[in-house]
Amino acid sequence: MPESPRWLVKVGREEEARYILGRLRGESGDEAEKSEAEFQDIRNICELERKTAKQQNYFHMFFGIGSGKLHTGRRVQLVVWLQIMQEWIGIAGITVYGPRIFAIAGIAPQDQLWVTGLNDITYMLSTLVCVFTLDRIGRRWTLYWGSVGMGICTFLVGGLSRIGQNAAIGSSTKTGSGIAATFFVFLFTAIFGATWLTVPWLYPAEIFPLEIRAKGNAWGVVGWSIGNGWLGLLCPVMFAAINEKTLYIFGICNAITIPMVWALYPETNQRTLEEMNLVFASDSIWNWEAEKNFALLKEQNPQLVQAARNRTVVDAENPKRGGSLALAGSSGAERRHGTIETIELNEL
Repeated sequence: MPESPRWLVKVGREEEARYILGRLRGESGDEAEKSEAEFQDIRNICELERKTAKQQNYFHMFFGIGSGKLHTGRRVQLVVWLQIMQEWIGIAGITVYGPRIFAIAGIAPQDQLWVTGLNDITYMLSTLVCVFTLDRIGRRWTLYWGSVGMGICTFLVGGLSRIGQNAAIGSSTKTGSGIAATFFVFLFTAIFGATWLTVPWLYPAEIFPLEIRAKGNAWGVVGWSIGNGWLGLLCPVMFAAINEKTLYIFGICNAITIPMVWALYPETNQRTLEEMNLVFASDSIWNWEAEKNFALLKEQNPQLVQAARNRTVVDAENPKRGGSLALAGSSGAERRHGTIETIELNEL
């Protein structure tokens, strides 16, 4: 597998980047010209993003210090909390509680391990669903339907488990409720694998500028570590104290994620890294304001959005007005010669 042309340009291996782009886009006629134009755009991106790179250490990123219109602090908070909620919607709890549910279903202790293994295989295969759905319905809708499905499953698993525990040993009610609870455990893990397992790991790679993209992904791992560690320590305590009612907490967390994603998380599907810089240029944390601001940029300055589609970048540091937005756009002969035309937008 070849290295990413973006990364090769970033580390100074420009000829390799140009060669790989040529192999990908074509090496003759118009294809070669487009390939060269894209190479020049990528090179311009790297030059512009290096202006703020020294300010984007982990501390500055977390608090958004010096990031200007890039608003890296907001992006860090989004990826951290998305990963935390990935754990609190219940995957660790369902996995821990699964063998007890299988026992209620009447599955013998020696068979519970292979049933658990079968559930894990279903979990693994369900991740393939995203291959066919993620780019069709987008990241936000993938999270929505995942939260709805898993929320229903956690409430049903909790209720059916209580019914099974209250039923007499060997009764049809106990067996039936256990089998139904087992089915919804399988369904929960399958839905999680098709939705929330994937998006929180993909989202950081799609919202951070190139120069700090790796650090942005690292912040996602921090969020996962917090969520997984926190829940791993609390799960035994919660199950010991409130038993199956712990699953209701997970169901509530699933419900919380729906307005959370709707209000705070912009859609990244079919958008370049440069377009995401435009989306996050809004000073408001609310998604609808960010989308409104992005639509305004498209309407009033279509050349800026076209520049973003051509792989240009938002320059966060405006030397003239701190509240304005500077965009670097390049096209045609300017791209071929590696020059940059700067357009300044004072009103968002």
